[in-house]
Amino acid sequence: MTAFEEMGVLPEIGKAVEEMDWMLPTDVQSEAIPLILGGGDVLMAAETGSGKTGAFCLPILQITWEALKDLESGRGQKAGAGDSSLSTPWTLSFWDRDSSMAVTPDGLRCQSRATNWQGCRATKAVQSSGKYYYEATVTDEGLCRVGWSTPQAVLDLGTDQWGYGFGGTGKKSNNKNFDSYGESFGINDTIGCYLDLDNGEVSFSKNGKHLGKAFSIADNARNKTFHPAVVLKNAEMAFNFGAAPFKYPHEAGFIALSEAPKELVRSPEATPVKVVKDAPQAIILEPSKELADQTFNQLNLFMKFVDKPKVRTALVTGGVSVNENISALTKGVDIVVGTPGRLESLISSGHLSLKACRFFVLDEADGLLKQGYADLINNLHRQIPKVTADGNRLQMIVCSATLHDFDVKKMAERLMHFPTWVDLKGEDAVPETVHHVVVKVDPQQDRSWETLRKHILTDGVHVRDNVRPGNNTAETLSEAVKMMKGEYCVKAIDEHKMDKALVFCRTKLDCDNLEKYFNQLGGGPRNPSNPYSCVCLHGDRKPAERKENLEAFKQGKVKFLICTDVAARGIDINGLPFMINVTLPDEKSNYVHRIGRVGRAERMGLAISLVSTVPEKVWFHGEWCPSRGRNCSNARLTNEGGCCIWYNEHQYLADIEDHLNVTIQQVGADVKVPVDQFDGKVVYGQKKLNTGSSYENHVSQMAPAVQDLAQLESKAQLIYLKRHFCKA
Repeated sequence: MTAFEEMGVLPEIGKAVEEMDWMLPTDVQSEAIPLILGGGDVLMAAETGSGKTGAFCLPILQITWEALKDLESGRGQKAGAGDSSLSTPWTLSFWDRDSSMAVTPDGLRCQSRATNWQGCRATKAVQSSGKYYYEATVTDEGLCRVGWSTPQAVLDLGTDQWGYGFGGTGKKSNNKNFDSYGESFGINDTIGCYLDLDNGEVSFSKNGKHLGKAFSIADNARNKTFHPAVVLKNAEMAFNFGAAPFKYPHEAGFIALSEAPKELVRSPEATPVKVVKDAPQAIILEPSKELADQTFNQLNLFMKFVDKPKVRTALVTGGVSVNENISALTKGVDIVVGTPGRLESLISSGHLSLKACRFFVLDEADGLLKQGYADLINNLHRQIPKVTADGNRLQMIVCSATLHDFDVKKMAERLMHFPTWVDLKGEDAVPETVHHVVVKVDPQQDRSWETLRKHILTDGVHVRDNVRPGNNTAETLSEAVKMMKGEYCVKAIDEHKMDKALVFCRTKLDCDNLEKYFNQLGGGPRNPSNPYSCVCLHGDRKPAERKENLEAFKQGKVKFLICTDVAARGIDINGLPFMINVTLPDEKSNYVHRIGRVGRAERMGLAISLVSTVPEKVWFHGEWCPSRGRNCSNARLTNEGGCCIWYNEHQYLADIEDHLNVTIQQVGADVKVPVDQFDGKVVYGQKKLNTGSSYENHVSQMAPAVQDLAQLESKAQLIYLKRHFCKA
């Protein structure tokens, strides 16, 4: 397995880069490749010659090939019309929506960050008779209207005679008539949407309270089919059509849409996902022909062994006949590398379509902006669907000489979706949204390890050493640390009632052992009520398993993702509340990368690091190890021809603090984090409410009330997180 394959890159691509004498990924590649493979938007800053082109080309090539492979095998096809589609679940539509309305792959959540209204309908509709119900929950602040519409209606719900909506301002709307109804609603409120085709009525409820009849359906609309519909402006909503239990009981006589009789359900003909010759999956924009040529040539080197199906590339730049470009596009293309002027010309003339684009790359973005291409970039971005027909969100990758350029930052804020910064030029710093603390693991002070009846399986480093309670050798204390860290990890989870967290281990073996221990404590991996349900993510797990495990964690099917540094770099999860370092990394920058997994998108995060006060003997396999760590039992030190080193976490902590120029707060062995720290108003995984008062007397007067409120808020928000993630 090549070093690139360790990051999840296809073996065929790994073979090609190895032929190019790329034995190890560069720093920017190590950072960016897993992030892009993980589905996130990425901002990159790196020096010329840093391998930046490979950092975005390799994952784009891989994902494009995988998409083509799925289409070839039929896995990428969407259900079409006819009876077979009736067995598919009720979801929001990927095609019956405005271009800036994003829909999650499961079709049960939508989001728009546009400043104008963006609408969407469900994939199915009901007609003729019956009484139906579904729920819509506001999951982020903004403006929204939800309700019912016919296929003839415009997507801007309630602005013509065919749509019936209820908005957050407490207004019902039909045919542009906005009348007071019920009451206003906002974030975390759940709206029940009722459709009574027997009596020709539409009504709504808020958090289980029925608000009365809103509309009488016009006679000329009674024979139409009715879809669930929504329209958003800078907002987000989640939908439940009945596949999961409703939050609130509905009115008697109504049934969930998912239970509607098949003969009364209609599913409009869906546009099948297919390869369109002139609609590439990736657009790479370069500021000059030379850079475009360079990127195009490297891309073709990377795909040398990628076949069945073949990924088709095209170079569209000035300096060659436009007819040559058109000819190349007509034959079919999957990835296009080009310069702004020629790309714009081909798009405006209809020879290049953006409807299948899922990657938009701006290479040397600062150069593009300095050349005056800001408007062109905005126009291209506006034309690209934010979610493709097969449900994939648009990924945007921006490379720049510096990410601190004002114009680049402004553009990124406007166009990108919570991007991860890969800035190899800037100084490391901990985001203000991350509360990071250290728990000292001292086997000399805490002797609980001596009486543990059940503990984590350790890594076997000391299997031949005479380790036992009462024997205070360095080896015994090292073994004690290994056992205690398993206990402290569980203690941190229990103390903070963690129900979603990343857990970082130093080695793949440590990950496997912690996974087994969690499942042992929680009644096994198949126990649905396992409080420590978990999966692993590391290089020894097969790609399909890694993908499945990551999706299980993202969807809330398991609570904990146990991973190594390399495997976790592609993880992009907004609102992640907790992270645990079972062992500190030996690279200072990796500490920032790890704790940066929490505290994203302005959400607060708690990062807990378990730091041993004594050296720990650990495995360290290198090129000298014949098996590279597989079933190795050579526990001698490396300077003695073995595969072990003494790992001094106390020194690594000092190096990290020196690197960040901070003193990291220490908490006791009970892992309690004082609530009056970090402004005292923190619910991890949620946005910080506000900053505290700067007046000392006010703080002391309000401290008891603030503590009570913090506890109540924590309970409420953790209940919300459990419902939100565990039912996803």
